[in-house]
Amino acid sequence: MQFLPGRSVRSLRSILAAAGTITLLATAACTIDNDGDDDTEHAASETTSATEIDSDLAASVKDDATGVKVDKPITVTDSDGIDSVALTDGYGTEIEGKFNDDRTEWTSTDNLEYSSNYALAAKAGKEKLNQSFTSFSPNLLTDGAMSPLDGATVGVGQTISLRFDEVPSDRKAIEDAITVETEPKVEGAFYWITSQEVRWRPKEYWTPGTEVHVKADLFGKDLGDGMYGQQDREADFTIGDDLRAEADDNTKQVVVKKNGEVIKTMPTSMGMPGHETPVGVYTIGDQYDTLMMDSTTYGLALDAGGYQTDVSYATQMSYSGIYLHAAPWSVWAQGNTDTSHGCLNLSMADAQWVYENFKRGDIVTVKNTGGETLNGSDGLGDWNIPWETWSAGNTEG
Repeated sequence: MQFLPGRSVRSLRSILAAAGTITLLATAACTIDNDGDDDTEHAASETTSATEIDSDLAASVKDDATGVKVDKPITVTDSDGIDSVALTDGYGTEIEGKFNDDRTEWTSTDNLEYSSNYALAAKAGKEKLNQSFTSFSPNLLTDGAMSPLDGATVGVGQTISLRFDEVPSDRKAIEDAITVETEPKVEGAFYWITSQEVRWRPKEYWTPGTEVHVKADLFGKDLGDGMYGQQDREADFTIGDDLRAEADDNTKQVVVKKNGEVIKTMPTSMGMPGHETPVGVYTIGDQYDTLMMDSTTYGLALDAGGYQTDVSYATQMSYSGIYLHAAPWSVWAQGNTDTSHGCLNLSMADAQWVYENFKRGDIVTVKNTGGETLNGSDGLGDWNIPWETWSAGNTEG
């Protein structure tokens, strides 16, 4: 409970209101009695009116209210100033709040919870307020997982992702709830790569050193068809060095540049005929020191030439299973012959170097394989969607 001690004098407005009451009573006592009824009622009416002027301690929620929304704060106001306010949930836990400078308004700063009971008590001089209410109960909740994580340093191709555990129907409500602030400012836009995942990306690759703040105010928001956001999400991240690789099947080499300067060249073996590595821009994702490569996860059975192989230093390039990884069995082919099922095979030393130097959001461009272009909705192929398409958006599905 927040309390301001030493309150003994009300405002000038209260004093004048009390003085008005005394004057009205004195006048009524000196009036000639015309049966008494009219003047007595008039005096009583004036007295009540003056008292009501002083009774302005009020809350933004009514007593015994139900279905109170949780995305807006609770406020308590009194023009003479408020002594104390306590807002508590059904367990007696106090909801934090703050006063304005002259203590004429108190505003809750903690979120209310869904489907909860609350008690509100306030005091302003001799005025007291005691109320109870119940918050809103949604039909369905959805939570969104945000990427990148707070505090991350990522590559120049990193997009901002919010993936939901349900399929929201009001995509625009979600986009309106997300703010992206960058320093320096950049042009960017939203695009839904699946029915459950929205992404934001800049028009061009990020500039190294850019600072990004993302906030998704989803809690309490109506996301369509009775679905509401379960919690807010927020993250700050930084764009690191511009690290890009280009894998050219004409040369079967992977050339790596850091901030525009070539720092490493590695021989590779890419997808064999019938399994050509898709061309296009890939964005680095997860990294594993060891990983089971399983062809059955994308429909290639073991008896049809598939495989289940443990590999070392696997760096993800696509959700569909394309990785840069160590392949000591194909060192003889690296730099001259394509032998993989789509991955970029490297020596153990080169794969370890990639694992230790690449970061999420770095770029790999694949050229001249004869394969199709990596699907923009693959999960790490965002940059293969033309800006004209991306910036037009797809809130209508």
